[in-house]
Amino acid sequence: MLVNLIDIQKNFGAFEVLKHIHLKIEDNDRIGLIGVNGAGKTTLLNILTGEMECDGGEIVTKNGINIGFLKQNTGLDTANTIMDEMKLVFRDLICMQKELKRLYDEMALLSDHHSALCQELSSKMAKLQTVFEQKDGYQIEVKINTILTGMGFQEKDNDTIISTLSGGEKTRLALCKILLEEPDLLVLDEPTNHLDFKALTWLEEYLKNYKGAILMVSHDRYFLDALVTEICELRKNELIRYPGNYTKYKVLKQERLEFLEKEYEKQQNEISSLKEYIAKNKVRASTAKSARSRENTLERMELIEKPDDYDKTAKIRFEYDYEPVKDVLQIENLRLTVGDGIVLSESINFHVLRGEKIALVGANGVGKSTLLKTILGKLPVSVGKILVGRNVNTAYFEQENTELHMEKCPFEELHDRYPNLFEQKIRTALGCVLLTGENVFKKIKSLSGGEKAKLKFAAMVLKKGNFLILDEPTNHLDLNTKEIIDQALQAYKGTILMVSHDRYLLKKVPTKIIEMTGKELFIYPGNYEDYLSRKRQISTEHETPKEKKAENNRYYRSKEERAAEAKRRNELKRLENAIAEYENEITELESAISDEQTASDYMLLSEKCSRMEICKTELNRLYEEWMVLQ
Repeated sequence: MLVNLIDIQKNFGAFEVLKHIHLKIEDNDRIGLIGVNGAGKTTLLNILTGEMECDGGEIVTKNGINIGFLKQNTGLDTANTIMDEMKLVFRDLICMQKELKRLYDEMALLSDHHSALCQELSSKMAKLQTVFEQKDGYQIEVKINTILTGMGFQEKDNDTIISTLSGGEKTRLALCKILLEEPDLLVLDEPTNHLDFKALTWLEEYLKNYKGAILMVSHDRYFLDALVTEICELRKNELIRYPGNYTKYKVLKQERLEFLEKEYEKQQNEISSLKEYIAKNKVRASTAKSARSRENTLERMELIEKPDDYDKTAKIRFEYDYEPVKDVLQIENLRLTVGDGIVLSESINFHVLRGEKIALVGANGVGKSTLLKTILGKLPVSVGKILVGRNVNTAYFEQENTELHMEKCPFEELHDRYPNLFEQKIRTALGCVLLTGENVFKKIKSLSGGEKAKLKFAAMVLKKGNFLILDEPTNHLDLNTKEIIDQALQAYKGTILMVSHDRYLLKKVPTKIIEMTGKELFIYPGNYEDYLSRKRQISTEHETPKEKKAENNRYYRSKEERAAEAKRRNELKRLENAIAEYENEITELESAISDEQTASDYMLLSEKCSRMEICKTELNRLYEEWMVLQ
């Protein structure tokens, strides 16, 4: 047992946030903590990690436990460089390394290598060296660079000052630091924010092999499916635990609700029957005793509360009035530019047919959102053509909210967009996305990110577009609303072109994936799982045919690229052989250094230690080369 929360309670004034919370975390647990916004997830994490006091209950922790907590506020020293901040994790080992060097220098000044002082220094150094190696002291920079590369910092200079990084980069860097600490319990609050597909995939693989326990809050359903073995749902101040990943949780929760509903209805029928019998037989002498017995039964009955676990969910359905032509969109030789003519991609060509559901994926900054804005005419076309078919009615979900008027209220926003609609129609559209009551007349600027997203969906529903263009549609949404959007887009009969990092959505909706690389497009039929499968296949094959058309999902790799790949594989093999040789030599040196005979001979010990330093330095260099190639 690492941590045990017993009957935890927390109030903010008169508002009860947590009530009778019990949560035990064992070694190697993988727990996903979910719940609607405001349910108390972050509060529970703060109590568990000691950042906040609870108002009742008990927290029992394993002696000496190390808890790493990735907060939404990173806690980094922004005056440090990237490398200096990462090295803080290894401050004890770095001090140990300095002490080893001091002992070595002190021994070097002694003229009598057989003196008692020399023997004492030699013994200290041998013991310290053993501890240093057991804790992988020579691997500090390799570990740091491995984590930084995996989390997308390979393009950043390690001497970059943290204060110059963006908010998203600081969050990623904080995660890097916690991963390097390797705590017994890793507590993560929305760890997938600001990660692109490459970093997400790397983090998933890393956490799958993590030795400690993990407790995470995440709205990334794909991430939860890949990693967790239990879901803990916080709802109405209480915590309910379900075995399995997120997909399994949905099934189990539905079964639980159906069971509770049946038990409640069964008891209500029984109560109704008892009351009816009592009313009919209480006044009759022959049956009064029996009626009193049933009254006692009714009084002793432990009442089952009516299941109140059904959250209000949005009701979103995208419909359109008329069909467009077959060729919805054609893009020919489009040069994609941004800012002062900065070219993101030189020549983009693809074709969207009626009924297709296409997702654009690619690294951050490659130009996915810029492409959508160019298609919509919000950015100019410098070179190439964008041809939109007849009868195409486009409905657009933008990521930045620039088309919302922040001083208006939701009702005014929709009324001004659709002045011919009756007030009741607009109110119904807002009600369907759970914008009701006073929220309908609040200024848009005071709404949460999720509420703004729901308002944009209401506008799209009223637009009745037959071609939906979506830019990160599930950002800021709670899990329930994400599920509703998934279902609405799956059921939609029209055409979709979207950009999304929501891999769960990408698994459910697209019929085609287009990967943007900045140089060219790669087209993959199917959903995200099919895309990953094909990428793995290509990676295994290490080569593809010379020239194939994108429309037929065919891929291109030049003769030079295949030659470079072969050279890379040969270099990897050479590095792996060299690494193995140095590792074997280091093992032999470690054995020799720990030998008492060597420890008593200063000259021999000095020689072995010097060779060890050379081997470790060379091994680090080889590891870094291997990591870059890999």
